[in-house]
Amino acid sequence: MNIVFKYRMLSDESDNFVRDFEVYPDMTLGEFHRFILSALGYDDCMVSIFKSNAEWQPVEEFSEIDMGEDIPGVPRCMENVRLMEVNNEFHDRLIYTFDMLNNRSYYLELLDMQRPQADLEYPRVAFEHAPVPDQYDPDATEDSGSIFEEMMSDYNEFDGDDGYDDEF
Repeated sequence: MNIVFKYRMLSDESDNFVRDFEVYPDMTLGEFHRFILSALGYDDCMVSIFKSNAEWQPVEEFSEIDMGEDIPGVPRCMENVRLMEVNNEFHDRLIYTFDMLNNRSYYLELLDMQRPQADLEYPRVAFEHAPVPDQYDPDATEDSGSIFEEMMSDYNEFDGDDGYDDEF
């Protein structure tokens, strides 16, 4: 394959958690799911993957269970759908729901499409920041603050400067 998709994964449980994945676009959603489980160190679990719109609203569901492709309203099987069929433009989004009972999900956005590097193996984790949220206990998730706050801390030099007058 002469192109690699780069996805960024975020969690609403930890503002610090970030993972970037580089994968081939001809990978099935089932293969992508198994790669994500491995990358996060999670046990095998039932998931659904949703294609979403720009506001993170689910548009189409893909399930691990093949319930028949020809039945209207029934999710398509992940093993029969390739990433490039679901996402093919920058900023296309997926919701990876790994805990249906507690409505826990990860949010993936297609950030880049690039040529694979000859010295790298794909799929791969290209970037990781902060611990992975606990698979079974959302309250056990370690959240040491926001990555945004960390990055913006260099710009806090004006905090508490009451002598600044913004009126002319």
